[in-house]
Amino acid sequence: MNEGEQQKRKAPEPSGVDLARQALAAAREQARARGNAVGGKKRQPQPGLRSGARADGRDPMPLMAALDRLRTERGWEMPIAVAGVMERWADIVGPEIAAHCEPERYEDRELLVRCDSSAWAAQLKLLAPQLVARLNAELGQGTVRLIKVQGPGGRPKRYGPLRAPGSSGPGDTWG
Repeated sequence: MNEGEQQKRKAPEPSGVDLARQALAAAREQARARGNAVGGKKRQPQPGLRSGARADGRDPMPLMAALDRLRTERGWEMPIAVAGVMERWADIVGPEIAAHCEPERYEDRELLVRCDSSAWAAQLKLLAPQLVARLNAELGQGTVRLIKVQGPGGRPKRYGPLRAPGSSGPGDTWG
């Protein structure tokens, strides 16, 4: 046997601790080669460089900003705006009209308004173009295209195939 083979046989195999030390030494050497310090001195930040942390969508933000962002991402602007108008109906149309007419539904840029008498329904039909202009000023141009006016009670609800003849709804002149 030559000397190299004898030394290999005499040297014990490295244990787990020795392997860990070798791996740490190799990692430190690689870090030094890249310019990063591991364990020893802290590296001084270079001017003009940042840590890499930048503002993104996960950062904390005020509640109203988060709600605005959610509303925009989900496409809820229109339903929320219309709901706001339904809540502020009396402010937009005035207390006199609001006492007798109330919005029921908003679909396909049409607002359905129900009045408590046929006289108020006729009056609201005359005022509809002006109300459309006011509502569009509040919501944004083109939001409300048409106001549909319904009188008291509207159409009677039909429950099942059988109906009693002559019962057409409230005793008003509408419809």
